[in-house]
Amino acid sequence: MIHVCSLALLADTVRTTGASHILTVMANVDQVQRPHSVLEANHLKVSMDDISEPADGFVAPNDGHILQLLAFIRGWDRKAPLVVHCYAGISRSTASAFTAACALNPHRDEISIARQIRAASPIAQPNRLIVTLADKALGREGRMLRALDEMGPGNMAIEGRPFRVDLE
Repeated sequence: MIHVCSLALLADTVRTTGASHILTVMANVDQVQRPHSVLEANHLKVSMDDISEPADGFVAPNDGHILQLLAFIRGWDRKAPLVVHCYAGISRSTASAFTAACALNPHRDEISIARQIRAASPIAQPNRLIVTLADKALGREGRMLRALDEMGPGNMAIEGRPFRVDLE
């Protein structure tokens, strides 16, 4: 099971879910304090800005980030939940959770995963560049992007509420 949250709710989400792994996808990853219940080896920090195309002064999501993320997700034993978070819990984290669900369920329909995310979080707005790169890396042939389009834009919000993505 994957749980998605904001940085502000990371410690509470890890505590209430009993998560063993954390995926941090945000800029300034050094500000993130890993809860003591999670081993350092089980916490991946991927530093990127929440942008959909390269821009001066910002770190755009790239193929290297996606490969790191996929290796970490595939190394997760699934005995306890994984928490994926970004700063607000709206864009980078939801795109990464979508990527994880697609990677761990290669035969599951992308649209069903996107619908599950939308039902769980009306404000989810997965970062399109992350999804584009993940779609390519997973050989999904544009299906993740089409699912994102069908999902539609999320409602406006400053910070997301924690939600869960079931893998099956």
